[in-house]
Amino acid sequence: MASDPSRYALPASFAETLWRGARCRCPRCGEGTLFRKWLKPVDGCAHCNLDISGQRADDFPAYIALFVTGHLLAPVLIFLVAELALGAMAIVAIIVPLAVVMLVALLQPSKGAVIGMQWWNGMHGFRKERLPDADEDAAG
Repeated sequence: MASDPSRYALPASFAETLWRGARCRCPRCGEGTLFRKWLKPVDGCAHCNLDISGQRADDFPAYIALFVTGHLLAPVLIFLVAELALGAMAIVAIIVPLAVVMLVALLQPSKGAVIGMQWWNGMHGFRKERLPDADEDAAG
């Protein structure tokens, strides 16, 4: 049965789960693909049969992408203004396309990581699954 955790390479940590999701892989097995289209998750993992249809990432991935993009572009913007003394139109011509590219590039990995977080925490119909060692380490 698909619910037997010993049949899959379960992640050992929360960070590994987030990394699997950010790579657009199933958070449980790390093998199956997480998306059938750019931001449309599959209903279930083809490798381990994890039901992904209950995920509720909603707007959180967009907030993550905006937060990361803003923090990465702030030093670039400061450099362009302070060191290169570029005009406003030149700065806009550089920053706006760069921001759009970064946001688009970060949306899918952010959504995958949010789905991984939901799976790890047993949210929205996911069942908490842990390696036996992880349970003992958390208890001790």
